[in-house]
Amino acid sequence: MTLPPGSVMTRSVWSYNLESEFELIRSIISLYPFISMDTEFPGVIFQSHPAFRQPQNNYAVMKANVDSMHLIQVGLTLSDGHDNLPTFGTSNRFIWEFNFCEFDVTQHPHAPHSIALLRRQGMDFDKNRKFGVSIVRFAELMMFSGLLCNNNIQWIAFHSTYDFGYMVKILSQRFFYMQPFLPTNLCDFLQLVKYFFGYRVYDVKHLIRFCPNLHGGLDKVSNSLGLDNSGRRSHHAGSDSLVTLHAFNKIKTLYFHTKFDLSKHAGVLYGLEMP
Repeated sequence: MTLPPGSVMTRSVWSYNLESEFELIRSIISLYPFISMDTEFPGVIFQSHPAFRQPQNNYAVMKANVDSMHLIQVGLTLSDGHDNLPTFGTSNRFIWEFNFCEFDVTQHPHAPHSIALLRRQGMDFDKNRKFGVSIVRFAELMMFSGLLCNNNIQWIAFHSTYDFGYMVKILSQRFFYMQPFLPTNLCDFLQLVKYFFGYRVYDVKHLIRFCPNLHGGLDKVSNSLGLDNSGRRSHHAGSDSLVTLHAFNKIKTLYFHTKFDLSKHAGVLYGLEMP
């Protein structure tokens, strides 16, 4: 099937093309320093109590889940800040979706309803096990890609506590030789987020608290903003990272008219807001 010009294509990353895809990313990162991220993971097996949803409690629940489970996918969308995506000299635009090999649905903890949902959306867990990327190698290439520890990069996510939780877990395990567990203390976790991802981190779920008539999950927010999601593959990390980018840019245009207005919310992750 021939795609229409300007179509967004997902670059699916497996063990065989991991190195070459990171080479591509390294070659364009200075031109596309706005990074939107989404992750897919095996759901939530520890729940928070409605009466205990302060930041420290939210973090403890997130930590318990992230410490117990494995990452399945990471989606990255690179942009120049005006919704323009890399084209590599073609008529199409590109985003990335990294598939990992560690999660074994027959052995590892997971939420059954989340796995069923991912399967309905086309997730092939057997393929991930056979051909997926090693988390350790991904962390190494990620660190030296120009994406991390770079003050020129801006990170965007939606309801991002688990996204950054899994990323901090794998990065700190590889580079700080920590056990595969998040820090006990919320402040220590937020410091690691700043260390790896910098100070220009924006959580769209937090931003919509200051946007009249915007609420709910990514689907509801994007629909309220009038975004065209006709080509979206819901619950695929690459596609969801693209929708998150579009939502962020639309919100920025409609509600945050100066850099100062937006910068006040940098580094704040929804549910983990510190006073």
